[in-house]
Amino acid sequence: METVPQVLRVGLPTGSLQEPTFALFAKAGFHISGASRSYKPAVDDPELQIRLLRAQEISRYVEHGFLDCGLTGKDWIENNGSDVARLSEMTFSKTSAVPTRWVIAVPEDSAIATVQDLQGKVIATEAVEMTRRFLAQHGVTAMVEFSWGATEVKVPDLVDAIVDVTETGSSLRANKLRILETIMESSPQFIANHAALADVWKKAKLEKLVLLLEGAYNARDKVGLKMNLPEFSLAELLEALPALRNPTIGKLAIEGWIAIEVVIDEKIVREIIPKLKELGAEGIIEYPLNKVVF
Repeated sequence: METVPQVLRVGLPTGSLQEPTFALFAKAGFHISGASRSYKPAVDDPELQIRLLRAQEISRYVEHGFLDCGLTGKDWIENNGSDVARLSEMTFSKTSAVPTRWVIAVPEDSAIATVQDLQGKVIATEAVEMTRRFLAQHGVTAMVEFSWGATEVKVPDLVDAIVDVTETGSSLRANKLRILETIMESSPQFIANHAALADVWKKAKLEKLVLLLEGAYNARDKVGLKMNLPEFSLAELLEALPALRNPTIGKLAIEGWIAIEVVIDEKIVREIIPKLKELGAEGIIEYPLNKVVF
């Protein structure tokens, strides 16, 4: 009898998170193709089966076992009340590396000043359950209605307030809204079905996948730096450049010279390299990183 190959069913988000998620998987060593034509894209690992779904739905499909694991926002896990194992949290989005925020917003000239002022009001949001739970925690009863999108344009004509997701708040300000309260911060989380974790093969595959994804995530905005340096300059170098406090140091064949290698934030390289030259460093090489595993 032919053995059916084992696969790990992975749910990945469509929409704004799709591009950065694919980039993360690529840096981790998994190249996904055909996503523009199908919700079942190909991946160059026969042990993975990718499904593209709305981030809002992924935690429910993982919880109920239609998927073994997936990447989705903490916000949608909370909104769905999904009972899943959370294996990793990685703060990234299409535009930045900061958590997104779900906030209550009202018109700039609204008389609503506190959460309690929302009593009896009408609120539009995509995150209905999350909003209802937040209001209940504050003893507030309001009508919370589902919004299909363009939520910020519904106030003040259709609703009294909205609950929407933002990174910088610029879109809210552009629509003459002010933030009343932050309900929660959210970042992408890699989650798994509890039964999948109880399966020996799937658990081992999940652990390897998460290790590689976290390594790729840790490498974001970092580069490697190599250089040769006169040994007598090492103490001065480390004192002048705290970023190089824990470099790898090796002896060179040339007496009195050492080789230094370090991982640093890419944004400070332009400031560091001129200083390295001033301290006598030679053969300075900057190189990109795919993974940093701690």
